[in-house]
Amino acid sequence: MEFYAQLINPQTSVADLQLILTIEALPELCASIDEVLSDHGDRGEVYCVWGQFDIGRELIRDGVRFTLPGCPNALAWTITCEGEDSIVIHCAINKREHEPEFIESIEKFVEDWANGLAARLPAAGTGGGGS
Repeated sequence: MEFYAQLINPQTSVADLQLILTIEALPELCASIDEVLSDHGDRGEVYCVWGQFDIGRELIRDGVRFTLPGCPNALAWTITCEGEDSIVIHCAINKREHEPEFIESIEKFVEDWANGLAARLPAAGTGGGGS
């Protein structure tokens, strides 16, 4: 399943986005991530809405990808610049169907990312999402 959100007109470069999106900053950027338990640059451990997980951070074209390699649903999300006027948050799991409560928690996770980034980035507003 896939979930999306978009920030409109964030006036943020890819380089700026990659500097902001660190493991250390995750609780400031997403209310669904409660605490960073360890941070070793591009690897660490977090406590989030679904429990405690190892986390990976990878610079990718136009942004950053985060993964929870031990997650039973292979949860991963990317935050990328799309053109000059938007940022896309894309979250995916490896199942085509899941319990409604879990789907709602992922939708809230993506919404929390959109809200956290909108509060942090200049002139950003949230756009539509979906699954």
